[in-house]
Amino acid sequence: MAALSLTPAEEGELRLRIRREAEALAREFAGIFSIETIERYVNESFDAIRGRARLLDFVPVFVHRYTRERLRALAQAEGLVTKDRPEVLYVCVHNAGRSQIAAALTAQLSGGAVAVRSAGSDPADEINPAVVAILAERGIDLSQEFPKPLADELVRAADVVITMGCGDACPIYPGKRYMDWEVPDPAGQPREVVEAIVADIEGRVRKLLEELGVPAIS
Repeated sequence: MAALSLTPAEEGELRLRIRREAEALAREFAGIFSIETIERYVNESFDAIRGRARLLDFVPVFVHRYTRERLRALAQAEGLVTKDRPEVLYVCVHNAGRSQIAAALTAQLSGGAVAVRSAGSDPADEINPAVVAILAERGIDLSQEFPKPLADELVRAADVVITMGCGDACPIYPGKRYMDWEVPDPAGQPREVVEAIVADIEGRVRKLLEELGVPAIS
């Protein structure tokens, strides 16, 4: 998707807001990463997200959240912060259906005892509306989520990497557990099919939590 078409004034305002996000992240990660590193990650995230955000006002928020997630993962991967729970990364093609479902259910069923991230090898513009609606009925709010690009540090920080139809797009690192879940893509499917996909993924998540020694919340 092409980048947002902005007037010079809009571009300037957007850049100013992005700089403010970088300043906020610099305060949060003070003593862990230099301002130069943080600015580089912010700019990379901005370039990756600006063409996918549905509304201009969401771009700085998404950039902040995605950069924060990447910096946390980088700090964990490099041993700069201590992990206090298992890390699971779900990857599918568009990060709009399967991986979002799996991440949301893992967070819910683990009660936060598992840190979970999701990403896509070719992220979509928005999460599948049927997925959003069905998970909402389960008490899961995806309104603050968005499809995110797969970044190397997300893989490096994970203890378990689960791919779902994205082939060999995910880099391989030694010492990690890799799994591939053959789950149908919910894109374009009727509601009853999407519900069946959600139920299938829930069963897989419950089994994964059992293997990780994390009790699933009923």
